[in-house]
Amino acid sequence: MSVNRSPRLAFALDYPTLDEARRGAEQVCESAGVLKVGLELFVREGPRAAQLGSSLGCEVFLDLKLHDIPETVERAVSSAAALGVTYLTVHASGGPRMLERAARAAETSSLKLLAVTVLTSLDAADLHATGVTDQPAAQALRLAKLAVSTGIPGLVCSANEVGSLRKALGPDVLLVTPGIRLAQGGADDQKRTGTPSGAIRDGSSLLVVGRPIRDAADPARAARAIAQEIRKAELESETT
Repeated sequence: MSVNRSPRLAFALDYPTLDEARRGAEQVCESAGVLKVGLELFVREGPRAAQLGSSLGCEVFLDLKLHDIPETVERAVSSAAALGVTYLTVHASGGPRMLERAARAAETSSLKLLAVTVLTSLDAADLHATGVTDQPAAQALRLAKLAVSTGIPGLVCSANEVGSLRKALGPDVLLVTPGIRLAQGGADDQKRTGTPSGAIRDGSSLLVVGRPIRDAADPARAARAIAQEIRKAELESETT
C-alpha cells in the first residue's frame, strides 16, 4: 500500500462505464484507500465494478442503499458479501426487521454494513414533504440509534450530524460522511456538506469524496491534497 494512501478517504467512482471508473481509480489510488461503487456503475457493470478495488489494492465500498422487504435485503447482503467488498449500505428507514435480517446475513463474513440515516441531498423542507416533521439532525439520530440496536456496525450521515452522533453513540460505531467538499468548493445538489478537516475533528471514520476529485483539473493532485488534510486533522485531534 502506498505510504501516502489514507484508509479514511473513499473516492466515489461516479462514472458511467467500467473503463472510465478504472482510469479514474488509477489516478487517485495512491491517495484513497477505499473505492466507492454506486448505483450508476453497478447497474451497468455489475460485479465487475466491485472487483476494481482488489486489482488496485483498495477496499471496496458498495453503495447500493438497499431498502426492500427483509428477506430480499437479507439475500442481497449475502450476495454482496460473496463479492468480497468491505462496506455495503442499507437504508436505516427500512425498519428494524429489515436491519436485523441484513445484520444476520453479514455476521459470518467480513462485510461491514452501513445504515444510511438522512441523505445529504435532503434538508428540513424535503423531510417535511415526506411526513417527517423533525429536523435532519433529530431524524438522523433516531435512525442511527435504531440501526445500532439491530446490530448494524456503521452509519452514513452528513458532516452536520457526525459530531452529535459520535457523542451519542460512542467511539466504536463507524461513521461515514459523504458530501465532503473543499472549503472553497460549491455544494451542487448536496445540501448538508462539510470539509475533510471538520469531519475528522467531529469524529468521522471514513470520508466519501467524489466530484471535488473527479472533476478537478488534476484528480491525483486533488486526492493527495485531501489525504494530506485528513492526516493533518488526525494529528491535530491526537494532540487535543
